[in-house]
Amino acid sequence: MNSAPSTPTGFQPLANSPVDGLAVFTKNVPSPKGTIICVHGGLDRGGSFTRMARRIEDFTTIAYDRRGYQSSRGLGPLSLDAHIEDLITLSLWAKSTGPVILFGHSYGGIVALGAVLENPAIADVVVAYESPMQWILPTGTQYNPLSDDAGFEAERFFRRMVSDASWERLSEKEKQSRRDDGYGLISDLTAVRSKMVPYEIEKIAVPSYYVHGDAFRRDYYRELGAQLTHRNHLFKTRELQGANHGAHLAIPDQVVQLLEEIWNEQCA
Repeated sequence: MNSAPSTPTGFQPLANSPVDGLAVFTKNVPSPKGTIICVHGGLDRGGSFTRMARRIEDFTTIAYDRRGYQSSRGLGPLSLDAHIEDLITLSLWAKSTGPVILFGHSYGGIVALGAVLENPAIADVVVAYESPMQWILPTGTQYNPLSDDAGFEAERFFRRMVSDASWERLSEKEKQSRRDDGYGLISDLTAVRSKMVPYEIEKIAVPSYYVHGDAFRRDYYRELGAQLTHRNHLFKTRELQGANHGAHLAIPDQVVQLLEEIWNEQCA
């Protein structure tokens, strides 16, 4: 199902998207040091990075609706490989003007790491926030089987990850918008829950950071981070205090500060 273009507050739509049909949004600043490309997770959209973008003063910020979501719903196919190719194309476009940092939230981190593995030239550093990687460390969670009802799966996911109360506060239009994103969500969840190896972390040749909070599956993310740094010397880990899975929404100041610290450490 297609959706009318919806530009997040504070962003400008990119008139000529490097990927035909992909809704891309930018927030420009004078004399940027580089570009931060934000890649959203499941049942999310580029607009969730508005609070971060508002606080980013030294970088161009790019956010986009991944295929299957919001203003990019009409773009197919829905697969990890397709998401990776989209990000490679977008990053190469941004890289022509300077350094690029990829910030991937949850499933978006899996996309970002896969993209730099496929083409290391697209970014100078990758930051993955609480990206679950079953093929490296199983979560141990017993999931309900996914149904063919995309709207039902979207509502169930939202209620589980956010809250029942938050779902009930949505307008009927907002609820339907989330349900319409269910096809993209099912594709994401199928990939996330699989223990098949989508790519080899050991072969990533770009400095990468695995970041997590201390309020949601802390022990799992700590162990996963340890596994990543053991397998690849270019990986480092960071833990944000008082942060849950939606850190980019709840504590955007801390997330932006961390990105600036990583920039100074790797790119300045």
